[in-house]
Amino acid sequence: MTTLSIPKAVAPTTSSGRNHSANGVQRPPKLRVAWVPDRTLEHPEWVAVGIHFGSMGRVSNWWIGDWIEYGTANWGEKYAEASRITRYDVKSLRNIAYVARQVDLSRRRDKLRWSHHAEVAGLEPQEQDRWLDRALADRLSVSDLRIELRASQRAPRDDSSEQDPSDDQLRSMICPHCGETIQLDPDAGPSLIAAV
Repeated sequence: MTTLSIPKAVAPTTSSGRNHSANGVQRPPKLRVAWVPDRTLEHPEWVAVGIHFGSMGRVSNWWIGDWIEYGTANWGEKYAEASRITRYDVKSLRNIAYVARQVDLSRRRDKLRWSHHAEVAGLEPQEQDRWLDRALADRLSVSDLRIELRASQRAPRDDSSEQDPSDDQLRSMICPHCGETIQLDPDAGPSLIAAV
């Protein structure tokens, strides 16, 4: 197996401060929010960089969340300090830490995005496993997983312990405005006109 090094994302600068590559082509200035290779890449090197970036995107929120949890466990709540250090807003850090706290290391799926895990963070551990396994098996996007979760929460539960309403319940209803019980005419049929 051949190991490829990840090229640096720094453009060389000349003494005049202008960025030029070895062949004299002007490059954009050095920025933290840009990636510019320091040399011409062969295709396998470009692929290796993409793999590296893809894995960073899937794990960076986990690292931050676990880092915050460590700080909180050792020195108390540190969201304001973590915000200054990472330059993430406090609300985002709280959300990231919540997901890291709720989704145990054993449940995290490295082939799914952090956002998949965020969707199931509020569920019981066994349900998290079930939905994460399904997201992997069915290759669900984050959006698809969200839709499936919402649909499952809206679906009527098949609970055999629920009893059918009694005849008395079918012949009366409670007014949503005044709370009075209204007797319905059983011979009136299915049409009921509500007065507002």
